[in-house]
Amino acid sequence: MITGWRHPARLVVLAFLAAMAVATALLMLPVSTESGQATGFLTALFTAASGISGTGLAVVDTGSHWSVFGEVVLLVLWQVGGFGIMTIASVLALLVSHRLGLHMQLTVKTETNTLNLGQVRRVVAGVVTISLVVEAIGALVLALRFWLGYGEPFGQAVYSGIFHSISSFNSVGLSFYPDSLMRYATDPWVCLTVAAVAVTGGFGFPVLFEFLRRHRKRWSLHTKITVPVYLGLMAFGTLVVLVVEWGRTGTLGPYGVGDKLLIGLFHGVMPGTAGFNTVDVAQLQPATMLVNNVLMFIGGGSAGTTGGIKVTTFAVLAFVLLAEVRAEPSVHVMGRRIGAEVQRQAVTVALLGVGIVMAATLVLLATTSFRLDAVLFEATSAFGGVGMSTGITPQLPPTGQLVIIVLMFIGRVGPITLVSSLALRERRRRYELPEERPIVG
Repeated sequence: MITGWRHPARLVVLAFLAAMAVATALLMLPVSTESGQATGFLTALFTAASGISGTGLAVVDTGSHWSVFGEVVLLVLWQVGGFGIMTIASVLALLVSHRLGLHMQLTVKTETNTLNLGQVRRVVAGVVTISLVVEAIGALVLALRFWLGYGEPFGQAVYSGIFHSISSFNSVGLSFYPDSLMRYATDPWVCLTVAAVAVTGGFGFPVLFEFLRRHRKRWSLHTKITVPVYLGLMAFGTLVVLVVEWGRTGTLGPYGVGDKLLIGLFHGVMPGTAGFNTVDVAQLQPATMLVNNVLMFIGGGSAGTTGGIKVTTFAVLAFVLLAEVRAEPSVHVMGRRIGAEVQRQAVTVALLGVGIVMAATLVLLATTSFRLDAVLFEATSAFGGVGMSTGITPQLPPTGQLVIIVLMFIGRVGPITLVSSLALRERRRRYELPEERPIVG
């Protein structure tokens, strides 16, 4: 059993805390701001935590507060966060396989067809290559659109394209503009490019790796679950936005049919990915915000750039529920059986996530004067690493900002470290106690 500070779960936390500390120090420097004045510790810490976690919540306007140096620090931080999460999560999968023994290693190798021992270098190279290629394609399309479509100077267009592409892929959702991407609400070149880049990062590296192999029949169960469930959740979110907000004056009402469909699709995708917005989030109907809360809490694919409890966790819980309703003794999915340990891990991650978000919401309600819907939306967005907000982030008191910082960090690093810890310390019980059933329900 791996113990002490060398335990992979602790190393993950320490690595991200170290990166956050360095970024905080750099952002506090006068050279990092447009005004040339030093940024306060809490503001720099909040921005660093938001960046390394890929959340994108901000207490200051990104475009006007930070200088080019400060923005470059943010870009590097986002990239480190994205690389780090995907690489560490994938490498931890290797460690888990090693811990489970030779028989289980062979089983894992047979069923996943992706990750096995001795591939750490390949994992790292694959994460970096895929990330840079996707970001480069997104940056090229956006830069050309900003340059040719909006007349921005070539250098500014290129910089803006790179900035928004990195922000999209790493699920940050921060823009130069205080209204996010609302000025591009009806521009399919910008909106669809941002959405495509964000969804690619949200699928997760194991899924992307299998995509590149082009052998659908050999996809692992993980990929077979992640792809349809993730796309289904985004389709559901799109449908809710279109149905609920279609005639609303503050959201989709003023637009034509084609623009409504574009905005609806964009806002159906964003809660599970980057968190950009093209309409005022504060104007959304309560039903839309509730569905957004659910999608943000679930997040994206495992070993991806999004936060939340992850799509596979949600899917496993749904499969367990379905098996129980059918009175089946075990959980079977697509010709495979889901083990009891995986079911327990899914329940643990989901319930801890609910408890953390609820506790943070209670603290925010006690320390601020904001309404429940706005506070719950903020807390869920922070935990899910989405970055959507009803606009209350800059108005949070210091206590509220600290709560959001903790939420962002836990939501990004927590599920990975928790699941790896559970798997790496798993051991067999040498005896069982007598069984007794309490009354349930």
